[in-house]
Amino acid sequence: MLRRTVLKGIAATTASGLLARTAAAETPLKIGISMPLTGAGFNAVGRQLQAALKFYMQQHGDTVAGRQIQITIRDDGGVADNARRLIQEMIVDQKVDILGIGITPTALAIAPLVTESKKATLVMSSGASITTTKSPYFVRAGFILAPQSWVLAEWAAKNGSKRIVTLVNDWAPGVEAETAFTTRFKQVGGEIAESIRIPLANPDFAPFLQRIGDIKPDTAFIYFPGTQAPIFAKQFAERGLARSGIKVIGPGDLTDDDDLNNMGDQMVGMITAGPYSAAHDSALNKTYVAGIQKANGFRPDFVSLGGYDGLHLIYEALKKTGGNSEGEALIAAMKGMAWESPRGPVSIDPDTRDIVSNIYIRKVVKSDGQLWSEEFETYPNVRDPMKLAAAK
Repeated sequence: MLRRTVLKGIAATTASGLLARTAAAETPLKIGISMPLTGAGFNAVGRQLQAALKFYMQQHGDTVAGRQIQITIRDDGGVADNARRLIQEMIVDQKVDILGIGITPTALAIAPLVTESKKATLVMSSGASITTTKSPYFVRAGFILAPQSWVLAEWAAKNGSKRIVTLVNDWAPGVEAETAFTTRFKQVGGEIAESIRIPLANPDFAPFLQRIGDIKPDTAFIYFPGTQAPIFAKQFAERGLARSGIKVIGPGDLTDDDDLNNMGDQMVGMITAGPYSAAHDSALNKTYVAGIQKANGFRPDFVSLGGYDGLHLIYEALKKTGGNSEGEALIAAMKGMAWESPRGPVSIDPDTRDIVSNIYIRKVVKSDGQLWSEEFETYPNVRDPMKLAAAK
């Protein structure tokens, strides 16, 4: 009798577990994303991410591991307080399973909420190295500035740059871009003549351009986000600095595919280092660019990959977990994952939860009336050098 009772208990427990798994599989999986869709400077981030998310779901469907994917996108305007409030609402009121966040200030603002709720969270458009250190539930699907700057320092030193001025915005990504570049450039024997930081909001470039003209470096390393790069490039050319022989180089933001055709021919010849160009020569990327352009009327840029690759990461992790959306299970499934992206081969560093990708040296060219960042040299599988240095 005792044996029959135990066996009945085991059978009941097994059936209960099976029912629970079946119920979970039938429950829609909710992804809640906070990103800037309005607001000066960063609304293009949301536009790119939205387009890429939609395109991925068109290609791959809306059901994974038996669970229908439901995505809610809220506009934070790029404001930290807004993102914190929206993410809190998604966690508490909407009971989302997975979170997504856009730019660096908003990502840093929600880190405590992510950690407390134990929700796997895609970092889609924060380039600061420090971001993924702020929560063990952050996974970066987008890009990092430091590898671009580090690689560009190596390339510049090998290609004639000896004395450089750096000019960056005074915020976390700008400071990290400057730090990575100057660290590596000095290591390979170059001289940093001066490092200049300017305000993030509405900077007046005139005094800084004057300073660069006075210093007379052979190269200027520049990093600005959003729409500031073409303004700087235009003023740089208007003041005759381009004719002086000073080369302008910088991370991929400087020649963003989304804006490049509107920047003017003064961008032709500019050298940048980045993880992606719409001109990347692969069948997958050609399909990606054509699909985004047809649906939206604009080119995808490096920001868009944070949405496209981020959703791929979620889909593949859910396949590995059998539809289990608990934060720890998903994070474990994502660590070390590798796949082919429109940008080339990528993976998730199992130690840092950061994206690992190729960094390409590109030159702006004009072809059939269009401006493109044409890749001509590849540094494969570049990890975040700042984290590697800190780990030593």
